Amino acid sequence: MKVPLEYYLNEDALFLGRDLIGKCLMTHFDGILTGGIIIETESYLGIEDQACHAYNRRRTKRNEIMYAEGGHAYVFRCYGIHALFNIVTNRKDHPHAILIRAIKPIVGIETMLIRRNKTKRDRTLSGGPGTLTQALGINVIHNGISLVGNEIWLEDLNIDIDPSLIQCSPRIGIDYAGEDAHKPWRFFVNPKDLE
Repeated sequence: MKVPLEYYLNEDALFLGRDLIGKCLMTHFDGILTGGIIIETESYLGIEDQACHAYNRRRTKRNEIMYAEGGHAYVFRCYGIHALFNIVTNRKDHPHAILIRAIKPIVGIETMLIRRNKTKRDRTLSGGPGTLTQALGINVIHNGISLVGNEIWLEDLNIDIDPSLIQCSPRIGIDYAGEDAHKPWRFFVNPKDLE
């Protein structure tokens, strides 16, 4: 079942960061369907979160979509190389987002291998925020796209994950964020626990 718009309007980005574990991120471009189970996320809590692009009400051309109503993609280029995919959440003008850091591929794996220029499936196929977007065909041109449309969306396949298996830790690569760098707002599960 496609995740409805109401889901993205939830005001608790920490709840969503954890709850997204086990949902499936799907893409359908040029007639090709690809997707995988979300196994790692990071939550970013808007204007009070020093690690968030909208910290202190910062508003730029790049992060403008974060101020939209939840249910949109926020895709930006990191270090000029990798496109990173975030899910905008909360109500309009409350710029929360969840970074999808890793997926376990389940659909369109052959296409993912081609997109990643790989010959075999391993953790590096979609085990990082830059590799998963490449595997799924997501790029900065998809910034702002609705997640209740037919190009990028989430599926809830009722995958039952024991809550005790979902781990949390500080987010990665945000040393600049002061005390917020230490908050345990990264959520992840071992892909083997999904087998």
